[in-house]
Amino acid sequence: MKVVTTLERRAASTGPSRMSSSASGEHTLLHEYETSSMALTWQQAEALQREKAVDVTPTSGGRWEVTANSRVGTLDVAGVRLLIRPKIRPENLFLLLEPGLPARAWGSEPFEYDTTSDLLPSVVAFFARTVETTLARGVLRSYRTRDESSVAFRGRIDTPGQFRRAGLLIPTACTYDDFTVDISENRALRAAVRRVLRVPGVAAMERGRLKRQLAALEGVSDVHVRPETIDSIHLTRLNDHYGPALRLSRLMLANLTLMDRGGETTASSFTVDMNDLFQRFVTHRLRTALRGKLEVVEEPVVHLGIGRRVPMNPDLIFRRSADGIAYVGDVKYKIAQDARGRSSDYYQLLAYTTALELTEGMLIYCRRQGEELDRTVTVRYSGKRLLVYAVDLTGGASQVEQEIANLAARIWEVASVSRRKELVAGIRSESASIGK
Repeated sequence: MKVVTTLERRAASTGPSRMSSSASGEHTLLHEYETSSMALTWQQAEALQREKAVDVTPTSGGRWEVTANSRVGTLDVAGVRLLIRPKIRPENLFLLLEPGLPARAWGSEPFEYDTTSDLLPSVVAFFARTVETTLARGVLRSYRTRDESSVAFRGRIDTPGQFRRAGLLIPTACTYDDFTVDISENRALRAAVRRVLRVPGVAAMERGRLKRQLAALEGVSDVHVRPETIDSIHLTRLNDHYGPALRLSRLMLANLTLMDRGGETTASSFTVDMNDLFQRFVTHRLRTALRGKLEVVEEPVVHLGIGRRVPMNPDLIFRRSADGIAYVGDVKYKIAQDARGRSSDYYQLLAYTTALELTEGMLIYCRRQGEELDRTVTVRYSGKRLLVYAVDLTGGASQVEQEIANLAARIWEVASVSRRKELVAGIRSESASIGK
């Protein structure tokens, strides 16, 4: 794919990003939250701003300051190509992209991404291989209820439908259960594969892989699938092996943007929000680590005020099956520059602990190099403890797994201690009432 840009080589005195040349054309490399000075037209600046992956501000001399935010990936709009990289290891980005897969599931994608900084080809290869592995176990089938009129009777009579036929006996309105591949899970995979096949410049091997998957899904309807539809698919022991492929399909459908000119796809962008990825990763891993001990509930509705007033959505609550909520956590990918948390984050967490009648809550964030490990703030007069806990994503996959294990152990320890304190307080209260 040939990409024509109007970018100029930036001066050595500008920000930390740089311009490079590759097979896909000239591009600008940025890291998350970094700023670069670029020569853009008004149309290009407006197009970049609409993508919401960067903030664009005019400066003197017809140049613009382009500042990356929490979104990383490949941005190709209006003749401008930006490659935005996170500040974590490449393999850990793929760990965040699909937390349901083991580290051995990644092939050369992290290495290729580290070499080229172009996320889109690596994610396409990762997606294609994950879907191929999923479908290798066989295309999932399930029962779907169908209503149709047929000359040959099938299933059972659709009585309301037959009455609407004004006395005609043939064809007969029938309803039956069909054991079919045309189900929500396969529709989601097919929609994502078709979307990815429209990406220009996909390697021939990956394109062939995707076409084979499309052939394997023959008989599945081509329908528009919204990302929210995939969220509503309930995973059971029968379709659990579809989980990683479905989550990656959701990423592709939600974040892959295709630009058409004259009916032909000429550019594509793929960016993901690191805030969302980090929260999903922490939630999935903690749910796995605490299974059988605590139930992990994501973004429940709680109320700060009496009479169900002031609704709030903490990122995570941890519930004991027997006696309710034991702990609350809020996940923040990027914290303040001094790694001590923003005041607003503490206010939020204090509101959650107050509404849930908890003595402690936790801010979980992604630690960078040079940042302190954790910090605890004790609230005046109430005695509530607000803990800032850092998850280090600078190490390898095994180190990240150990970080999550340590976090889960900390949460379980606090939940167990608070439970013992409640039992002791209850015994003392009961003893006092008996003494009276």
